[in-house]
Amino acid sequence: MKKARDWLADHGVAYAFHDYKAQGIDEAHLAAWADKVGWETLLNRAGTTFRGLPDEKKRDLDRAKAIGLMVEQPSMIKRPVLDLGGGRLLVGFKADAYAAVLA
Repeated sequence: MKKARDWLADHGVAYAFHDYKAQGIDEAHLAAWADKVGWETLLNRAGTTFRGLPDEKKRDLDRAKAIGLMVEQPSMIKRPVLDLGGGRLLVGFKADAYAAVLA
C-alpha cells in the first residue's frame, strides 16, 4: 500500500482512499470487481489470513465462496485495488502497470 500511495503522490495522481480492512466493503462492490478482474485476482491467497483458514473453508473455492470470505475478512482482498472508473481496475501494485495506465 505504501508503495502505491507514494507512487500516486509522486506522480500527482489524486485519489480517494477507502480502508476496507477498517471500514469494510459490501458484497456488491466485490461482485462488481470480480466481474471485472476475476475473483482469483482479488483473493489474496498468499496472506496470513487466508493461509490461516481451516482447510474446509479453502476447499472448493468458487466466486460466491471467495466473495463471502472477503466480505467476512477484508484482509483477504489483495491490496491495493485502484478503481479507475469506466470499469477499469488495477489490483496489487506494480509501478510499470501504474505508469502504463496513469502516466
